[in-house]
Amino acid sequence: MIKKVAVFLRKSMKLTILITVSIFLIICAVALIFKPIYSVTINGEHVGYSKDKSKLQAKINDYIEHGEGEENSNIAFVQVDSLPEYKLCLLKRNIITNDDEIFEKIKQTGVAYYNYYAILEGETEKAYVSNFQEAEQIVNQLKEKNSNNIDSISIQEIYNTELKEFSTVENTVAALYVKKVEPVKVATKSTSTKKVNTSMTMSYQPVALGVNLIRPISGTISSRFGSRGSGKHTGLDIAAPYGTPIKAAASGTVTYSDAMRDSRGRYRSYGELMIITHSNGVQTYYGHCSKRYVSAGTYVNQGDVIGAVGSTGNSTGNHLHFEIRINGVAYNPQNYLY
Repeated sequence: MIKKVAVFLRKSMKLTILITVSIFLIICAVALIFKPIYSVTINGEHVGYSKDKSKLQAKINDYIEHGEGEENSNIAFVQVDSLPEYKLCLLKRNIITNDDEIFEKIKQTGVAYYNYYAILEGETEKAYVSNFQEAEQIVNQLKEKNSNNIDSISIQEIYNTELKEFSTVENTVAALYVKKVEPVKVATKSTSTKKVNTSMTMSYQPVALGVNLIRPISGTISSRFGSRGSGKHTGLDIAAPYGTPIKAAASGTVTYSDAMRDSRGRYRSYGELMIITHSNGVQTYYGHCSKRYVSAGTYVNQGDVIGAVGSTGNSTGNHLHFEIRINGVAYNPQNYLY
């Protein structure tokens, strides 16, 4: 019995050794002919083979997070719609891997989003800087200079596929700084030197003024020049908060500064009104003011603060009624401003 068991064990060991050697030889043959490799597809389309899945995917992840190249220092991230899928295969050793080509295909589908900062005046983007520190420096320097527009200056962080041209701190401060202008003189009584021309004669055709104008206020246009309903609107209404400073649109002499009232002393028509007479027969009207800071006969420079926005006279809300007249004829202010 023992002899039979010994013979069986001997035969089993020989068979095991034979099988093991055979498997080893098969593995060696396969290893000589084939190699493990990753087949790569994007959106179901085969794009090539990768020899190192981890290395390729790490390179793609770094590209998504940081972009590529020093010129993209403001990239926040890169949006890639479709990432590659990997499948492990045994392929012949003569198969060529193309990790670099696969990476380039990924880059072709990527959309870079840039991160930077805009300096706003009101709701208008005025300049762009690379980082928050520079944006903060601009605001702080404008505060130190006591810029007249500091209350309307703000910082906005932007993520966009378009990278704007950046400005330096010094250039931005110089461009945005507005010197504070004190009111010229407070008008406390009727000081008009002539009557108000309220003619409804209007012209829609722009003509050369011979006078350079600036906007008297910044705001939203609430009513435009021209016919409306059964009447006519000889100027432009610009809505703005109560008390907003009104600037002289051009240099000239104040020829009217008074409150238009009826026989009972109630406001009517333009309400608190100022008229500045310039050269070439040009006049500018500033109506519905809450305050008048200049008297008739005063010469004012362009940009001087002459009054404040209000809602006096025939008005339903705080705004400036602004007119341009040439020899008494009203012209559309939007042909020259706004």
